[in-house]
Amino acid sequence: MPSNKHLRLTAAVTGSLALATGLTACGGSSNAADSKGAEKVVTVYSADGLKGDKGDGWYDKVFAEFTKKTGIEVKYVEGGSGEMVQRAVREKSNTQADVLITLPPFIQQADGKGLLQAYKPQGSDQVKGGDKATDGKWTSVVNNYFGFVHNKKELPEAPKTWEELLDGKFKGKLQYSTPGVAGDGTAVLIKAMHDFGGKEPAMEYLKKLQANNVGPSSSTSKLAPKTDKGELLVANGDVQMNFAQSKSMPNLGIWFPAKDGGKPTSFALPYAAGLVDKAPHTENGKKLLDYMLGEEAQKLVSEVGGGFPARSDVKPTDANAVELTKLMTGVEIFEPDWVDIDKNLAGYVDAWKSATGS
Repeated sequence: MPSNKHLRLTAAVTGSLALATGLTACGGSSNAADSKGAEKVVTVYSADGLKGDKGDGWYDKVFAEFTKKTGIEVKYVEGGSGEMVQRAVREKSNTQADVLITLPPFIQQADGKGLLQAYKPQGSDQVKGGDKATDGKWTSVVNNYFGFVHNKKELPEAPKTWEELLDGKFKGKLQYSTPGVAGDGTAVLIKAMHDFGGKEPAMEYLKKLQANNVGPSSSTSKLAPKTDKGELLVANGDVQMNFAQSKSMPNLGIWFPAKDGGKPTSFALPYAAGLVDKAPHTENGKKLLDYMLGEEAQKLVSEVGGGFPARSDVKPTDANAVELTKLMTGVEIFEPDWVDIDKNLAGYVDAWKSATGS
């Protein structure tokens, strides 16, 4: 089993998420027998952000309630979006995951690699067209937006532009997660290419920014605690994850950089879920997807998870929902060309590596 410190294996057991002793995924031994004999289990591979560090995240609540209602135990493996797809690819001959949840463009990448099977969960008819695959291969379960964080104590006023981040005061105090590995890290490339008007000017900027960058990070969720403590002044992230983290990290502020002279921008970066092809517990995977898109779970997205419901007919009015709406006011939302990004992602990442010497 991989020893990557960013992978955490947990299981939701009747009302709480407890540390699991392990999956048979890595030994490759007798999971086939387990899938026949142990029907009450479903394995989720997911990008980080929806599980709380203190067991108080949306996944914690939803998985616990799902187990309580169905008796099906949720085994959970977490890492960067790219990590989860790569792991599923390695296991194609001995599939371990039932449900895969990643940020774009990795859910499209997973589909392109033949990892997903078509299934349209109950409630998916209420998910907007751009937030799901037309063929049912994946559906967003939590909506979200790309953003940055800053330390409100050491840097009370958030920077307004990308250009401000080139200032020497950010040297060794700025970090973003690795494009091609982390979904939010890849989002840095996508937003930079949009804001600067193309690949070349974006890479030219990121080459300059590298002088201040601490270095690679395979998991975006690890950057917020560093920012809250003041080890970093600025880092990348996403609204849902950082908003949830800010409840226990008082120095964390969310902001959206603009190109000098432009407006702050962002784009939707939903948690998209798909049923894994040849999953060992396909029916349980379908039940979990149905539950996550159910009204009860969707109403908890803002209140518990700090995110935005994937269903357009669920309109929460809790305090978090009000605060999130206010946070996004004045931010220009653009829609990336995901087909282009999925097709050319490797080239964009190679260009970034070349520009930054990473």
